[in-house]
Amino acid sequence: MDKPWLQHYEAAVPAHIDYPRRTLHENLRLAARQRPDGTAIIFMNRKMTFAQLDALTDRFAAALLQLGVKKGDRVALYLANSPQYVIGYYGALKAGAIVVPCNPLYVAREIQHQLDDAGAETVLVMSSYYRTLQSVRAKTPLKRVIVTNIKEYFPPLLKVLFTIAKEKKDGHRVHLAGEVETYWLQDLLTSAPAKPPDVAVSPDDIACLLYTGGTTGVPKGAMLTHVNLVTNAVQCRAWIHDIKPGDVVLTSLPLFHSYGMTTCMNQSIYSQTAMLLIPNPRDIKDVLKNIVRHRPSLYPGVPTMYIAINNYPGIEKYDLSSIRACISGAAGLPVEVQRRFVELTGARLVEGYGLTEASPVTHANPLYGENRIGTIGLPWPDTEVRIVDVESGERDMPVGEPGEMIIRGPQVMKGYWNMPDETAATLRNDWLYTGDIATMDADGYFRIVDRRKDMIIAGGFNIYPREIEEILYEHPKIKEVVAAGVPDAYRGETVKVYCVLKEGETATEEEIIAFCRENLAKYKVPRRVEFRQELPKSMVGKVLRRLLVEEEIARQGKQS
Repeated sequence: MDKPWLQHYEAAVPAHIDYPRRTLHENLRLAARQRPDGTAIIFMNRKMTFAQLDALTDRFAAALLQLGVKKGDRVALYLANSPQYVIGYYGALKAGAIVVPCNPLYVAREIQHQLDDAGAETVLVMSSYYRTLQSVRAKTPLKRVIVTNIKEYFPPLLKVLFTIAKEKKDGHRVHLAGEVETYWLQDLLTSAPAKPPDVAVSPDDIACLLYTGGTTGVPKGAMLTHVNLVTNAVQCRAWIHDIKPGDVVLTSLPLFHSYGMTTCMNQSIYSQTAMLLIPNPRDIKDVLKNIVRHRPSLYPGVPTMYIAINNYPGIEKYDLSSIRACISGAAGLPVEVQRRFVELTGARLVEGYGLTEASPVTHANPLYGENRIGTIGLPWPDTEVRIVDVESGERDMPVGEPGEMIIRGPQVMKGYWNMPDETAATLRNDWLYTGDIATMDADGYFRIVDRRKDMIIAGGFNIYPREIEEILYEHPKIKEVVAAGVPDAYRGETVKVYCVLKEGETATEEEIIAFCRENLAKYKVPRRVEFRQELPKSMVGKVLRRLLVEEEIARQGKQS
């Protein structure tokens, strides 16, 4: 396939980059040498410098080695966004371990599966999740549990207030007396030697097992090497070419997720910018207060975050003018959401694309070039993309014709952990088969039609949920919406939409269907509408379409 997108690269965004051959933690070491007093982390209005972060990660690495962790061992992180997450991540890497990020929303069964699948013998866990972990600990390979309390890096007064007001109510208080191989993080950091650990780690070693597929099937551990992750951080820095040391990155994306891990944490360490850590991304008031106080310039996010800000009561009272650049990922960015956010902030908000298997980012619209609304933009430097036929996965589709998008580049994973068949199906001749249906225009801009597995087949017609959702976001009463294919005795599947209305608005099923009839072909018009107070979402803010379909199947089963 030709590469028409190359003509759109500006001088500041090269088509090719000479990537540094180093590990992720060498980026932190470099930042600590070059900007020791520069701010690395802002958390609850308290700051931590690069020198302090580097020293703490040295101590954590030394503590892990003293506990018996060896190179290649898996160390799980079961934490909310906090300084402890960054300390645990980079400290484990310095010890030569492989990091296994865990979703804090996981219930006992899910965390048990992930720890067992990864073979993780060590975990750093937030005290509020400790009871969940303990309920399955005996069924996992765990040998060592390290506990931390979210308040440990709070400012002194806030720490006291948190102890008084929150711990008893929310279960943050944990007693470790008598627990075998269970430690407090701060005890380990205090007693561990300050000398940097001497563990030989290669850039080609696996740095992270990042689990994917939890919302669509059995989770799989994507093996991401230091090269993969450093490459994607460098690509990110090149794309956001005006970011500079000392800038602040709003980090409300969860760090356990590939998107937050790369665009917020690893990119910030590489670019020597400050991470403004937000532990609860759904607390929009807290997000807004942090923006006003700390003036971040970069805000990577997902559509639900921008939707929440767009619809926040009294949003005009908040000064959001510091935000210069936003890349939206993880789900399609509705056009109306994009336009409204730009009106409010004056920022450049562009849609990008990525997937866990690619560390994760592979595309974005140029922040300071031509932003084609409704597309995911252009491939990132050194990233090749093809659109191939769905049947064989080998024949290139003509310009403008939909097919499966496949990707090749230095950020693409090594494979799935202990899943050779899944690896072979997804990585073919060095190409990553994404499972996403897309088109490419004559200029090389890509547009996601939809996920192949989300496609609705109704009465023999292929229907893509995103097209329906884009239309309904234009309805003046709708705040959030998702379309899904649900079982239908006659059509096989039929379209159902789940709507959340804006505050104070009312609407009927007939009204929504009539609006769709005016804007969509007859076979795409939803047959059913359900109004909800909220939509089920993952920790990162992605709507869980599969969960809605499962609920519908269960409901129909009870009625039959």
